[in-house]
Amino acid sequence: MARNKPAPLKRRLIKGGRRTSRAPVWVMVKSRGRIRSSRKQRNWRRQKLKP
Repeated sequence: MARNKPAPLKRRLIKGGRRTSRAPVWVMVKSRGRIRSSRKQRNWRRQKLKP
């Protein structure tokens, strides 16, 4: 990937980085541990972002 990235691509990458975080603790507590990961969670090896 290029060192200098256009702004729209940067925004998409930042958004993707935020999505990879896990579900908040209060969600797990509320669901009594049934929900452990967020639906939009992604792994960098398995699923790629659109450039």
